[in-house]
Amino acid sequence: MTGAPLQDAPPEEEQVEERIMIHANALLIGAAGVLLRGPSGSGKSGLCLELIHLAEGRGFFARLIGDDRIALVRRHGRLLARPHPAIAGAIEERGRGVLPAEFEPAGVLRCLVDLWGPGDEAPPRYPPEGGAEAKLCGVTLPRLAADAREAGAARKILSFIHQFEAF
Repeated sequence: MTGAPLQDAPPEEEQVEERIMIHANALLIGAAGVLLRGPSGSGKSGLCLELIHLAEGRGFFARLIGDDRIALVRRHGRLLARPHPAIAGAIEERGRGVLPAEFEPAGVLRCLVDLWGPGDEAPPRYPPEGGAEAKLCGVTLPRLAADAREAGAARKILSFIHQFEAF
């Protein structure tokens, strides 16, 4: 036998390349992590709850990662989402307050949904060239622009997410 035995190999270092905290929601549908971002009042929390309910109703695993503040960490070319520790396991439902919620401590993001705010124009009918992707922490994610107030928004978004997860 030639060469150094495996136990003498240097330990593989886990490199955290970039870490930021953003105003967004994150959830898992199957194994696909989804980031919902948008201004205050754009419906992130309500849409998150609706997507979880819709996905579970179709027999899919669906769970909150975090509400309102999400830590993004680029690690080994993937983007991980984690809840802010002070509010992990809670989600605000407008008109009801902050409610406890089952959550996952982390998820690998597979896509991004940008939500329009109450004062914004509606998203364009077709994505602008180059608008179907967004780069966060150096990781490019498929992107959908949506209006949470639009009829069928959750169904349309779930269909978008479905592309990134083998249900």
